[in-house]
Amino acid sequence: MAEHVFDEAMALTGQAEDLFLGRTSPAYWNMVGPFGGISAAQALQAVLQHPKRLGEPVSFTANFAAALSEGPFRIEARPVRTNRSTQHWLVLLSQTDSEGQDAVVLTATAVTAVRRSTWSAVDAVMPEVPAPETIARGSLRRPVAWLQRYDIRPCAGSLPEQWDGSEADSLTQLWMRDDPPRPLDFCSLLALADVFPPRVWRRRARMTPVGTVSMTVYFHAGANELAATGSGYLLGQARAQSFFNGFFDQSAELWNQAGQLLATSHQIVYFKE
Repeated sequence: MAEHVFDEAMALTGQAEDLFLGRTSPAYWNMVGPFGGISAAQALQAVLQHPKRLGEPVSFTANFAAALSEGPFRIEARPVRTNRSTQHWLVLLSQTDSEGQDAVVLTATAVTAVRRSTWSAVDAVMPEVPAPETIARGSLRRPVAWLQRYDIRPCAGSLPEQWDGSEADSLTQLWMRDDPPRPLDFCSLLALADVFPPRVWRRRARMTPVGTVSMTVYFHAGANELAATGSGYLLGQARAQSFFNGFFDQSAELWNQAGQLLATSHQIVYFKE
């Protein structure tokens, strides 16, 4: 069987203990540079492939310093502190610029941990929405490659039908999964946390330039829970809390069809008036 396009994008070659080489994927291209979720997932992949990794991801923060150019990149993933059950990581993704200099385009931090079996509970409540099989797949009104990599089925809070400046709430609910379907793992879950359209587009019905500055994903499930989720749909819910002087935030939740909260995410996003 042919390799899934997501796995092709995640392919990294180890050059030294802390250094990995990769390449941007045209399948996940956005309007300017790659889809941010795929770049963050590639940075996480370097941590997961590192020979000194301890445990599984608990949190991952990606800071997008500049848009990646098409072509090769380098990832330095270095454990900066290892404790008995937790490990702290610094990740730098860089490319050669037009002057032949090494330029950092993405920085990241991660925490991995060996989880212990303890008391657990979830206070968040999964939204009540129709089953994904009963909802039509969303239309691709923006011809960018990365949107074709996901099966997205809007439940509520779709993008405006008319870009007329009318205001609405910023809430969006949707079902999503890789297309073609693929068993869920930490990297694909991280990328899925970034599929929501910009909150300011929903809130204002105005097509303004935007760009994610920083994104953090907290993982609330381990590899066994992700394996049990398989290639099923995830329910995502996202909303903003504030739009202020050129930046807005986004908080999101991702649930599997069995009702388990797999991840939460927080972003800060630049927008231009």
